[in-house]
Parts: sequence; C-alpha cells; structure tokens
Amino acid sequence: MLATKEYERERAVEYARRWARGRNPLFYNFTGVGGDCTNFVSQCVLAGSCVMNFTPDFGWYYRTPDDRAPAFTGVEFFWDFMTGAPDFATRNGGIGPFGRAAEMGEVEPGDVVQLADRTGDFYHTLLVSEIRNGEILVTAHSNDVYNRPLSSYDAPGMRFLHLEGVRFEIGENACFQNLIEGRALPQD
Repeated sequence: MLATKEYERERAVEYARRWARGRNPLFYNFTGVGGDCTNFVSQCVLAGSCVMNFTPDFGWYYRTPDDRAPAFTGVEFFWDFMTGAPDFATRNGGIGPFGRAAEMGEVEPGDVVQLADRTGDFYHTLLVSEIRNGEILVTAHSNDVYNRPLSSYDAPGMRFLHLEGVRFEIGENACFQNLIEGRALPQD
C-alpha cells in the first residue's frame, strides 16, 4: 500500500552542504564521463526522501555504476521521473519523490533547476540550496559549487522543479543517517 510523506527539504540541503565539494563513497563520480550533476542532485533528493524506485528502466535508483536507473543520472530522465511524464508515471508504480514544473518564484531550498542550451536541450541539474535576498543560490557537481548565484550562469534556458512529496510503501525504514554518513544505500 502506498502512502505519501513530506519531502524533507532541510535534509536535501544538509546533504548538499556536506557533499558539495566532496564525493560520498557510496556513489560513483561521473565527472569526466558524462557529468556528475544529476547524480549529485539525485543523492540530495534521496537524502530528502529516503525512497528509491527500483523499477527497471523507468524507476529512480542507484545500486552501483552499472546498476542504476537512467533517471538517477540523466538530466531528461530525472525530469521525466520526478514530474511523472506519461511513460514514467504509468510504468514505475508511483514510488519515490515527485514534483511539478514550477515558476522561478515558487522554488524553495531543496528544489531543482535544470539549464538548457540555445537549442533547448537541457544539460545541467542543480539543487536550490538557499534563497537569500531574493537570489536563488544553487549547489552542484561536475564543476563543484556551493551556494553559487543562479543568476551567474549564462544559460539561455532553465526550468524549475518543485518537489511536492514522496510516495512510499508503508513499512519502509529511515535511511538518512546511513546515507549522509556514507555507510549504506536503501535496499529494495
């Protein structure tokens, strides 16, 4: 039976702060082999949700570099999973964090920003880590940054993901301490 719980934004931001300029040994570092940005943001969202969706192809999970869902590390797949794009929503059983496309003024710490190039292809994923004096500050990997002003990016396009909650199977255990301390990943 599925239930819904709150997405814990503070934990996502705490995780981002802890690992912004380092690498959690539980996860492979994809910098230099496609980029680590979505992998890192997925880790942050995992810290705020502690629920993975182990559905092959259409889920959102990470076990090893060779056993992971495309949505855990791929910019477009991440967006599709989190927003419930038709293929993903009908095939993944609904477990995991979820959100919706939002306007810039709706984002909160723990939400996500994706940047697009001039052709409209989205290529970079960032976590909103703070909003200070109306300025959105982001944290990301690949080019590691912590609390960088979003306005400092020269990106022709961007979209915003407001995370609304987490669907989970009743009876799941908490994972935050194991995750942030680099001890263990949630199991299916």
